[in-house]
Amino acid sequence: MGAMLMSILVGLVVLILTYVVIRLFTFIRWYKKIKKVLSHFPGPKPHWLFGNALQIGCYHDFVCRNHEEYVEKQNAKAYTFWLFINRPILQLTHPDTIKVLMKSNAPKAKSGAGYLFVLPWLGDSLLVSDGPKWERNRRLLTPGFHFSVLNGYFKVYNDVADTLLEKFASSCKGGKYIEIFQLASLATLDTLLQCSLSYKGNVQLVGENHPYVKAVKRLVTLVLARALNIFLYNPILFRLSSTGREFYKLCDFVHQFSEDIIAKRRTELANNKDTEKKKQLDFLDILLTATDDNGNGLTDEEIRNEVDTFMFAGHDTTASALSWSMYSLGKHKDIQDKVYREVREVVGDKQYIDSDDISKMKYLSMFVKEVLRCHSPVPTVSRMLQEPCVVEGVEFPEGSLFGLSMFDVHHNSHIWPEPWEFKPERFEEDKHHEMDPYSFVPFSAGPRNCIGQAFAQHEEKVLIARIVNRFEISLDPDHKVEHFMEVVMRAKNGIMVNFKERS
Repeated sequence: MGAMLMSILVGLVVLILTYVVIRLFTFIRWYKKIKKVLSHFPGPKPHWLFGNALQIGCYHDFVCRNHEEYVEKQNAKAYTFWLFINRPILQLTHPDTIKVLMKSNAPKAKSGAGYLFVLPWLGDSLLVSDGPKWERNRRLLTPGFHFSVLNGYFKVYNDVADTLLEKFASSCKGGKYIEIFQLASLATLDTLLQCSLSYKGNVQLVGENHPYVKAVKRLVTLVLARALNIFLYNPILFRLSSTGREFYKLCDFVHQFSEDIIAKRRTELANNKDTEKKKQLDFLDILLTATDDNGNGLTDEEIRNEVDTFMFAGHDTTASALSWSMYSLGKHKDIQDKVYREVREVVGDKQYIDSDDISKMKYLSMFVKEVLRCHSPVPTVSRMLQEPCVVEGVEFPEGSLFGLSMFDVHHNSHIWPEPWEFKPERFEEDKHHEMDPYSFVPFSAGPRNCIGQAFAQHEEKVLIARIVNRFEISLDPDHKVEHFMEVVMRAKNGIMVNFKERS
């Protein structure tokens, strides 16, 4: 037994060393190729082996330091950095540079960036696929986000709001302040489950105890943990680790959850063709009935991947936007009053809000855009070149890795006057249209923009309007709110909010 254990340990050590040597050799070979190209751009001085990893501490602080030094002081449109023995990243920070990659069909960086770590969970879905598969699936999914389909979801938005508002009312009695992100996240996940799968599982009432909610939250945490541990980058070592074993077990659970609903719905469609003509199609109905030019539809695995991606990409990002909206309303009472007056003018004493109401709320739309600019729910995305590309007059070879920083672009003082000030009037009438369209890219832009952006904005506006119409929103004056970048923009220690019933 002792000899067997020793053999296993020796094998693991050899595997780790082999992995490190291969990674180091690959990195050195790539760095020699890219070093001269990167020399045209500024960036923090790296360690020869660890890159800038030892300088980070807090990733948000690292990004802010670089923003101040290179974007503000040097007016650089891009800067470079690298972590451990991964490919160096060119961080794009200006509309002139970010548009080069956003206009292209350059794929998400499956290797050398965090997308690789979600593949076992989300599969080769629209989020990470490329080439003919991405083009085909994008066409098949687009009808699911047509305005006629999205308008049918307003009842769900309002039903979810009903539950959320009651939770706010009961939790804030006696002037109590509550942390907003967790409740917002449960609400947005509830919305997605109902709109994508017609699943009503009392998600907001069961809360973190709901097994699917618990699994999704934990998967996000495990993905982040892996991204911060270079030894877990290797798929074999990751599978052998306790983190990896838990991750794959949870993947199996969420996959089975989606597959059971997909199988049941496919059977219903086969047995009852009238199901296809029901009053409100959900996302799953559309995926199950979509066919390409050759009459071929999506496989059950492809459908599952898209549903899981919809859950992953749609709930925390919208929860982030909703949380920062509550923060902005609480911090700026004058702006809250303007939003409230407009909502009252449009809906009066009506409880539910529909698409026509939303289209009339011009100031609310300006407010939401400024939240998305100022607090950038998705701070950055990455791309990897499949062919050479010229950025700022410098040609980058195939395989180059880029960070497309919405956070940097949205806070670039050379683009936005007083970028850290919250001013919805920036988006009044046609003011923003006079600017470069790539100066405001909360949902990315170009061919690989977020397919669900209209869905997300409708949901946000309904929830904000319903909340502000019922409650006066205030912040805990003793609680400090700080930005904290993860996959989405969060508050470091949460956002403490009180919701007081309006008289």
